[in-house]
Amino acid sequence: MTKLAFRNTLIAATIILAGGVAGATHPVDYVNPYMGNISHLLKPTYPTIHRPNSMLRVYPRRGDHTEDFIHGLPVMVVNHRENTVFDLSATHKPVRELRQVVRTDWDNERITPYSYTTSIDNHRVDVSFSPAERSAMYSLDFLDKSDGHIILNARSGEISVSGNTITGWQQTWGNVRIYICMVADKAPIASGIILNGDRADMSVKSGRGDDACAVMSFSGRSTVNVKYGVSLISPDQARRNLEREIPHFDIDRLIREGRDIWNEALGRINVKGGDKNDMAVFYTSLYRCYERPVNISEDGRYFSASDHKVHDDMGRPFYTDDWLWDTYRATHPLRTLIDTSTEEDIINSFVLAADQSHDHWFPTFPSITGDSRRMNCNHGVAVVADAAAKGLENFDLEKAYEQCRGAIEDKTLAPWSASRAGWLNEFYSANGYIPALAPGEHETQPDVNDWEKRQPVPVTLGTAYDQWCLSIIAEKLGHDSDARKFMKASYNYRNLFNHETSFFHPKDKDGNFIPDFDYRFSGGPGAREFYAENNGWTYRWDVQHNIPDLISLMGGNEKFIANLDQTFNEWLGRSKYEFYAQLPDQTGNVGQFSMANEPSLHIPYLYNYAGAPWKTQKRIRDLIRQWFRNDLMGVPGDEDGGGMSAFVVLSMAGFYPVTPGKPVYTIGSPFFKETTITLSNGKKFQIVAKGCDTDKKYITSMTLNGKRLDTPWFNHSDIADGGTLVLEMSDRPGRQPITK
Repeated sequence: MTKLAFRNTLIAATIILAGGVAGATHPVDYVNPYMGNISHLLKPTYPTIHRPNSMLRVYPRRGDHTEDFIHGLPVMVVNHRENTVFDLSATHKPVRELRQVVRTDWDNERITPYSYTTSIDNHRVDVSFSPAERSAMYSLDFLDKSDGHIILNARSGEISVSGNTITGWQQTWGNVRIYICMVADKAPIASGIILNGDRADMSVKSGRGDDACAVMSFSGRSTVNVKYGVSLISPDQARRNLEREIPHFDIDRLIREGRDIWNEALGRINVKGGDKNDMAVFYTSLYRCYERPVNISEDGRYFSASDHKVHDDMGRPFYTDDWLWDTYRATHPLRTLIDTSTEEDIINSFVLAADQSHDHWFPTFPSITGDSRRMNCNHGVAVVADAAAKGLENFDLEKAYEQCRGAIEDKTLAPWSASRAGWLNEFYSANGYIPALAPGEHETQPDVNDWEKRQPVPVTLGTAYDQWCLSIIAEKLGHDSDARKFMKASYNYRNLFNHETSFFHPKDKDGNFIPDFDYRFSGGPGAREFYAENNGWTYRWDVQHNIPDLISLMGGNEKFIANLDQTFNEWLGRSKYEFYAQLPDQTGNVGQFSMANEPSLHIPYLYNYAGAPWKTQKRIRDLIRQWFRNDLMGVPGDEDGGGMSAFVVLSMAGFYPVTPGKPVYTIGSPFFKETTITLSNGKKFQIVAKGCDTDKKYITSMTLNGKRLDTPWFNHSDIADGGTLVLEMSDRPGRQPITK
């Protein structure tokens, strides 16, 4: 048995490419990192290897799983699914043929959350990898008798080699440097530098440039273990991170430690009574909720991209890399349940990052390289409001409130922009909506992105929700005047509601609805001239904070339900290739409903609010079974680092937070006979679904903590100290309206 085969056995890599789960006995054994690695249209998922919320993350560098080659061996992903730094190559090629990156094929690959094994370079180097928090180790088996070489490429940076050690740095986005210290477990027989694409020069020991590489050569038919630490602070800190986290060269020990850590994290939610594919989808989705944000504290210090300074973390980990437009909906509420202290540390980190920034605005897309201010609105406020509503206190709520208010009132409301407020904000403040360009009108506002456009409907609706969140925080802080002001503004969505069509319809600056309108296709690429990535059918339901009022606007429960039904049954309107050519984000369609984009996640739950919970139960079961599967195309669209996966986790458990900022969970249809959630305080919240199976998806009766439950939702306070939700399941819907 080769070392690679032995390690694959040791790792218990039970996840096979076809998507099966064989012999799984612990939560981590159900995780299939390959799930969704081939995308329907846009970004696939990536089989990321890391520790939960750790700074160091890697995945093989290839376009998707169908590509035969990898671009070197991965060293570090800086921001989620974006820029990587350094390249590591291992090869038997002659020294004269060495270049900065050796394009290699791959075979016999196995990936778990904590390990990566593969055969590369025409199968003559076997690779094993496992990470810690800020460091990692490769074990490289050189199988040929010719000398083996390790090449570390810093790309745009500086690198040097001395003895068995390589140090260097690479410049990445936002003028941020990543430092590295790599150490081999034996002295090389030769070492040198490659510069400017030339041959390796074994007489040179350091270099700088766009393709500076260090080379270490070793005798053939040998195993070389190399471990490395990374840092955002300095090369010395990279070395300290390595020495502290991996004081040995035992990769099997590192693999075992990683496995135990993942089992502990995933084991906070224990499910029983589901089939193996449901278990795989559930635990794979939960694993993806731990990819972001990342803890970048290093020995009590952290580098902040907000001011490009190193700060004392004052004994609390500092987190970044979180796309709040996506993750506020379910990822943060999930973490609040199972890891409150980490959620408080994350919010505290965002408060600190805003404090360190020039404008002091609460972030929306914080990352290692800075806040990129993507998408629309400022939904970081929803994270703060939800935490405040659920009693989280270990952060400065007053400061967070001022920062969130600044991000909404002092920053432009134009999407994808960090400019200061201008005419669009003034117009919104005076008129209660963002104006669309009238036919023939040209853009004159400099803060509007040429590609992203104004997105007037989602910005109006989303800002109304953000202002509702501000009102929740203001009320908690005792700012009664602010609370009243923002609560009034939270109704601004009404200004774009077209009573004749029951859609949110863009208006021009003179208050006229845009004429000759098609709610499927008007708005150009991604419908951005009027909507954002999704069309008017999605944003018809984007009033998370006041669903009863939306029901009233549509004419009552029956019309609301009919409109929901129509959403799930309406024809695309064009051939698929024409539809997706304009709306590539709107995949995972069931009628006009898009399972593949976060603004749609709450829509199946809206039946609950109109007295038809059995329709929610059917939709949730059907949608997840249709679109989230244990295979290579098992994710319907972009999975933004937990944003969509948390929806799957909570929905399969049986409930969902439709309105972050309101401490209420809406009941759907659980996939398991028993789900036990270990809450942050150690207490248990258990969902028992009696008779639950594939066909029995309907709830006929409910009790919460021994008392009959007549509403399809419950409060956070009902379960904060543990509890039991018991559901009687049937294969036939109980068509009794359940409303509050």
